[in-house]
Amino acid sequence: MKSNNSHSTEEDLKQETSPTNSPLTTLDSRFNQTLRSVQGLLKGRSFPGKVLITRRSDPPDGTVLGSPGVNRSPSEIDRSPSKHMDDPDEDKIHRNKPNTSTTVNKLKPSMSNPEDKSKEAPRFVMGARATDTARLMKFTKVLGGTTVILDKLRELAWSGVPPYLRPNVWRLLLGYAPPNSDRREGVLRRKRIEYFDCVAQYYDISDIERTDEEINMLRQIAVDCPRTVPDVTFFQQAEVQKSLERILYTWAIRHPASGYVQGINDLATPFLVVFLSEHLEGSVDNWSVADLDPEKISNVEADCYWCLSKLLDGMQDHYTFAQPGIQRLVFKLKELVRRIDEPVAKHMDEHGLEFLQFAFRWFNCLLIREIPFHLVTRLWDTYLAEGDALPDFLVYIFASFLLTWSDKLLKLDFQEMVMFLQHLPTNNWSHQELEMVLSRAFMWHTMFDSCPNHLAT
Repeated sequence: MKSNNSHSTEEDLKQETSPTNSPLTTLDSRFNQTLRSVQGLLKGRSFPGKVLITRRSDPPDGTVLGSPGVNRSPSEIDRSPSKHMDDPDEDKIHRNKPNTSTTVNKLKPSMSNPEDKSKEAPRFVMGARATDTARLMKFTKVLGGTTVILDKLRELAWSGVPPYLRPNVWRLLLGYAPPNSDRREGVLRRKRIEYFDCVAQYYDISDIERTDEEINMLRQIAVDCPRTVPDVTFFQQAEVQKSLERILYTWAIRHPASGYVQGINDLATPFLVVFLSEHLEGSVDNWSVADLDPEKISNVEADCYWCLSKLLDGMQDHYTFAQPGIQRLVFKLKELVRRIDEPVAKHMDEHGLEFLQFAFRWFNCLLIREIPFHLVTRLWDTYLAEGDALPDFLVYIFASFLLTWSDKLLKLDFQEMVMFLQHLPTNNWSHQELEMVLSRAFMWHTMFDSCPNHLAT
């Protein structure tokens, strides 16, 4: 009887989300996956796309709903399978007939009190989805071939990467490691040697051989390195800061159009943590690079340099003079928020709050300073999976991030909004809150990105 109910629920879901019954005929299968994923996160709340999600009961701590493996969606990463996987009839998704007179305010995320919600939400352990056998088999199949098909890898990685696979996956997604496995080891060896040749040429020299501009740049980097992720003790180790200094200075010298810009130091930190995780175990706070031999440290540093370079190649105008790339994206963010949540946009405008006053740092540091560091690598799985489309997708992620506190913002005046947005209450965030941000961003991107006139002034 139970299996019949499960089968019936799946059939209903297919019918409800089919192109013939849905007005959103352009939504692909990933959108439908996203809709199914959020059923375990909200109950009885309105959601973008006129979706009503209901639950009979909340899962106990540490559990999530959904079937393991196939067609898992962006908001289900890093969670362990639970007994609820055997009860798909527990959850139902009802799609209402859209009302053309509905205002864009209906797209507001219904998270009026995220501080309280985060306390009630089950806490998810980073990497718990490593126990998802079916999903691991997919990664293993994609990574195990002679040539990795990057499109398939991106599709898997968007929803998160198991921690122990993350170093190899990131190298591939960024184009640092070649898809062909026969060439991979040789290419990495050559690139690592090339990096340290650059270090010897540009960094390991006396100040007499540097220009005044290069000396000032090196001093600024030396000042910024100890300030990088100050709440994580690992980054306060002298050897870690020295590696970071070499990476940043070498990159700046080789990219004179931008040089070093404050904020780039933050962007190197996820790479350091991920590539060191191949050699160190346990909590990052307990790591010590003194436990590693010099060759491993050198390889990690070189990999960080090349991956940072690959990342920044796609957003060079973010860090050139006046940072026009960031200014352009901040403007797009303002327009998107106005379309999604006009009351919030109007409230901020009436109080004279400019998006540049808070969102510039978001784009400059890619939210690293806004969320707990243990969530950063999961966020970056999605960043890197987006590839060349990342800069535009950042607009949707940051809109979703901002509107998490839409109800709160409506109650604040100018000074209170400035202080609130500079010190957002994310300290207690778990993967659940982050997955909600990504899920909303994906749906809004699906709805608006193919309709640019919606964002026209």
